[in-house]
Amino acid sequence: MLAIARSELIQIFRNRLVMVTGLIIPLAVGGLFVYRHEAFADGASLGYIAAIVLFTVMAFGLYTTAVTTLASRRQNLFLKRLRSTAASDAEILTGLVLPITVIALGQTVAILVVLGVVATAPVDIPILVVAILAIAAMMVGLASATAGLTNSPEHAQVTTLPVSLIVIAVASWVGLTGTENLAAVKRLLPGGAATELVINAWNGGVPLADSLLLLGPTVGWVGVSVALATRFFRWEPRR
Repeated sequence: MLAIARSELIQIFRNRLVMVTGLIIPLAVGGLFVYRHEAFADGASLGYIAAIVLFTVMAFGLYTTAVTTLASRRQNLFLKRLRSTAASDAEILTGLVLPITVIALGQTVAILVVLGVVATAPVDIPILVVAILAIAAMMVGLASATAGLTNSPEHAQVTTLPVSLIVIAVASWVGLTGTENLAAVKRLLPGGAATELVINAWNGGVPLADSLLLLGPTVGWVGVSVALATRFFRWEPRR
């Protein structure tokens, strides 16, 4: 698995498209939100800004790049060749998405640390860490499922757009309007409960038990994503 991950990391830094979508764009957008957090918030909380930054990085940095990577490796038959080795299917997929996952987590931590320094630090860092990891797991799962419907790296620009826009839109909806109304709907949508968890962790004032309950919908989406990936993921190109 580590050998696959090391090889994939080399490929990431050789691919200009992946470099732009996976590294530069999330950092630029995240940096803009951090630099202009007061203007963007406009009455909203810093937790909302943190959630938007988090989902921007995870959607365009982790999710989109993971789908592109898996589609590319399938198209050039690299996935097929890997399956002839001693590595299991889980080890192969983990090795391929591990580098970009680590990069996305590093970007997220760096941007949120800067936000905490220039504004106000999060109240509950452990809960924030749990939220970040849960969101990363959800986006990796969604990437595996989407990759099954993606025929090529170029096609990934189309297939990844709906999920990317939906999770960011849901995060914005929950962050700006709260969950006083339509709470069940907002929390069950992908990213809704996770956004609330990030806001609670950053702003504080919410009992620990109530925050941990918000992990349920996100973990549920991880399960749904894994089930969809098991159903739709393909190891060879369609003929």
